[in-house]
Amino acid sequence: MPNLPKLANPFSGGPSILTNPFRQPAHPPPRQKNDTYGEASWWADWKWLVPFSSTLTLDEDRLLLPPLRERPPIYCYYDTTIKKEAEAKAAESELLLTWRRAWWAKGFKPVILGAAEAMNNPLYEKLQRIEMDQSLKIDVMRWLAWENMGGGLMAQYTLLPMGAYDDPLLVFLRRGDYPNLTTWTDINNGLFAGPKIAVTEAVKNVMSAPGEKLRESKDFLSAAPDGTFQPDSVPKALAYYDLNTVEKKYTKVGDLLASDRAAGLSALAKLINAHLHTTWQNVFQDGIAVLKPKPDHTTHLVSDAWELAQALSSCLDSPIQVSCPPNMPKCSPCDPSKETNVKLTTPEHYHNSSGLFTIGTVPHPYTLAMLDNVQESLTIRWIRREMRKRDPWVTSITTELLGTEVGSARRVMRFKEAVVGEFATSHCLWLTAEKEPPSDLPWRFGFQIPHFNHTSSGRPQPPFGASKHTPTQSELETEKGLLMKAVKIGGSKEPETVDVRMAMEAWNLADIEAWKFARAWLARSTVERMEWEKEESRYTHGAGSEEGERSWSRWHF
Repeated sequence: MPNLPKLANPFSGGPSILTNPFRQPAHPPPRQKNDTYGEASWWADWKWLVPFSSTLTLDEDRLLLPPLRERPPIYCYYDTTIKKEAEAKAAESELLLTWRRAWWAKGFKPVILGAAEAMNNPLYEKLQRIEMDQSLKIDVMRWLAWENMGGGLMAQYTLLPMGAYDDPLLVFLRRGDYPNLTTWTDINNGLFAGPKIAVTEAVKNVMSAPGEKLRESKDFLSAAPDGTFQPDSVPKALAYYDLNTVEKKYTKVGDLLASDRAAGLSALAKLINAHLHTTWQNVFQDGIAVLKPKPDHTTHLVSDAWELAQALSSCLDSPIQVSCPPNMPKCSPCDPSKETNVKLTTPEHYHNSSGLFTIGTVPHPYTLAMLDNVQESLTIRWIRREMRKRDPWVTSITTELLGTEVGSARRVMRFKEAVVGEFATSHCLWLTAEKEPPSDLPWRFGFQIPHFNHTSSGRPQPPFGASKHTPTQSELETEKGLLMKAVKIGGSKEPETVDVRMAMEAWNLADIEAWKFARAWLARSTVERMEWEKEESRYTHGAGSEEGERSWSRWHF
């Protein structure tokens, strides 16, 4: 047997063939579609959970990320061929946008179908020759469009996910496997799930029903033969704002719909958005944690995360301010008269709790070193002689999880799991210190985030957290100046500056890996949504889409 070089344990710190300088160079993995955004670059692979991405990508700036999770499509039908007033169309588009945003945040791919999909179905011509009630014909068009797409999930755009991301029903629906044509008690026409073969059979059976039944039936559900659907129990995580529910439970909005449809639809969209926000607040009963490791001099560093937390803890404007979703009549409604609706904390360490939402700010090692040591500039000599502890950021946030005796390699892998674990994205948001929060945050949370007026809240601004020293205004200004300077240095191409920055990264391999990982994860999720939205905007005349470009507008490393 030939003598093969021994691979060292990556956690041992010993020599490894992977870092052998005399080893022949290897080709890096091939580029993938849409694998770069701004300064971030990544490679998606199932072997993503390693301490340091460069051992596999052979590129210090190309991060390993897990493959994108498959998003099962959920369809709704919206006929753009019907003539309507401009105000009504705009209000319907607002409601469609609310629907799309909510389902996207829960891990689905919301798709709006129209008459074009129905007309593309071979059964469309037969439908034109059948006499039936006009409302039934419109509903059959919806089913033709769905059948044309191959089945799956079809909902009304007033049916929204109103529960936790890990709710059993939502977990089941995300699997994308629907063996039977299913309806749910109490929402009936609001949601259907089923395979293409069952959808096709149901459509053919309805279109072949006796003429008298077709003339009397008002919708597909009542026209279908008995046994077509398999009913399931009342869904706890779905809220259906059908006309009957709105008129009974939300009279103010129902009356407005009757007198002014455009204004009523706009009010309904605002009501639903507020209920989505209230549901989110009810899920995270332990509040919001804004991570603040190294708290003495990082107040300004986490100010964006703190402002976001304050916004999430406040209330959205709503036509019925203190109200609950139809599926949660005993919720804890968001009350603007209260000083706070959600508890806010600024812990040094990360806590893995299902009832706590965490917002973390990951700094570049150079940025953290400048702030934590209150240094106007850093040198290689200073790094070698004065910076004795490696990877201070990732060590600090994982201390309670892993203790003090664990190496940096294991810590950074635990951090990566906290960023991209199965339910991590619904329980955490990891920002980078040198950029503004991404502009598509509503798509990540599933609702439009309230604009927070921090000048009138009466809460501490900015957060002082666990620091034993409350910084003065002068010290806060110093922090701000140091942060801006660190950002400027981060973008500098001067050889001396680059050398210092590279030395800092080499001394803090786990911290720089965490920073690049968080940056790449944010960037890829933005690219995923932008590409999908660009594709979807081609259909149904852009109904339910947002206007304007989306970009990260502040600092770039």
